[in-house]
Amino acid sequence: MTAPRRLRLGAFMRPVSIHTGAWRYPGAWPDANFNFAAYKHFARTLERGKFDALFLADHMAVLNMPTEALKRSHTVTSFEPLTLLSALSTVTERLGLIATASTTYNEPYHVARKFASLDHISGGRAGWNLVTTANPDAALNFGHDEHMAHGERYKRAREFFDVVTGLWDSWADDAFVRDAGSGVFFDPDRLHVLNHKGPELSVRGPLNIARPVQGWPVVVQAGSSEAGRQIAAETAEAVFSAPSTLADGQRFYADVKGRMDRLGRDRDSLKILPGCFVVVGETLAGAREKRALLDSLVHYDSAVASLSVALGVDASRFDPDGPLPEIPETESSKSGRERAIALARRENLTVRQLAQRLGGYAGLAMVGTPASIADAMEEWLATDACDGFNVMFPYLPGGLEEFVDHVVPELQRRGLFRREYEGATLRENLGLPRPANRFFPPRP
Repeated sequence: MTAPRRLRLGAFMRPVSIHTGAWRYPGAWPDANFNFAAYKHFARTLERGKFDALFLADHMAVLNMPTEALKRSHTVTSFEPLTLLSALSTVTERLGLIATASTTYNEPYHVARKFASLDHISGGRAGWNLVTTANPDAALNFGHDEHMAHGERYKRAREFFDVVTGLWDSWADDAFVRDAGSGVFFDPDRLHVLNHKGPELSVRGPLNIARPVQGWPVVVQAGSSEAGRQIAAETAEAVFSAPSTLADGQRFYADVKGRMDRLGRDRDSLKILPGCFVVVGETLAGAREKRALLDSLVHYDSAVASLSVALGVDASRFDPDGPLPEIPETESSKSGRERAIALARRENLTVRQLAQRLGGYAGLAMVGTPASIADAMEEWLATDACDGFNVMFPYLPGGLEEFVDHVVPELQRRGLFRREYEGATLRENLGLPRPANRFFPPRP
């Protein structure tokens, strides 16, 4: 008899709440994005709720917004994510620790070494969110005058993945014999020098750290563009998607899993986790009041700047009370642009209305009671729209605590979510296999 499917739950922090008004909400911790004591509380609360992972976004530049908008942002500063997750690994035991690292503005050796280190420090709980970076201003911080073109970024990302995972396989699992009697610390025959020379990258290797505890840290992909879907189907073990409706989720799920079928990959080797903004109330009306209050805290200067980022063009020159004009393609995020345009067309929104939605959060939201939220999550899981969710909390710590204290028990009561962690590593808890070393098959 096949075991029933259960939800996988990540917590998406950017670097705290994704909602622009979150820091202003009554009872919220305004300085949480730069407060390690606050992060410890969040991580421990997530682990109490048996979450699979804490997922930290990263910014390679201050958000590309006018100062009048930027001054209202609580994400203007944040910790470097791998430094933060290494520290959080010492105050947690089972929670997965996933961080974003850009393939456009990093080198493969740096990424491979940092995530291998986090995996060892945490006892096998690291995950790498492979992204290409959408913010064009990041180029200016790394010696470039222009952002790399979208197609070129994804070509580099695909090769980058091969190099990083090849570096993680530099050492056989049994390479370090540490024989004090003979004075031999490692077996040279169990060391592989990568010597990668490709169209985008040249990396000799080997990595100067032992193979990660998990073999490889879990590889996560974010993005819904054509290129993003293909690289996810080829390489990812978890996908952070951004559908707005159940039907969108079902289409994305079928598309990516279908690509895996054609590549000969096991469908269960990749978990699709839509981002979901969750507001919990004792009643539906109460939850809606919370959302309305939260949205009211977003200033229009910030809202229109968020719209500009999503579209990749300056939206402040548009008529606020007119329809969204035709938007040209840019080298910014393709999927973000498409979602914003689709929302405006679907709901016939003015520029002002669209900006207010994007200035808060315009994606998938579940606003209601613990039971109604559990109903919705169960429907998504049962109809092949997801394998779980990357939950986004409306404000902290209250929104996180309400989810853990009320929604998690309801999911557990229905048999949809674990009561205890299955293992010690992120792979074990996600039900993912440990990858074999491509250079060193197991000894007979």
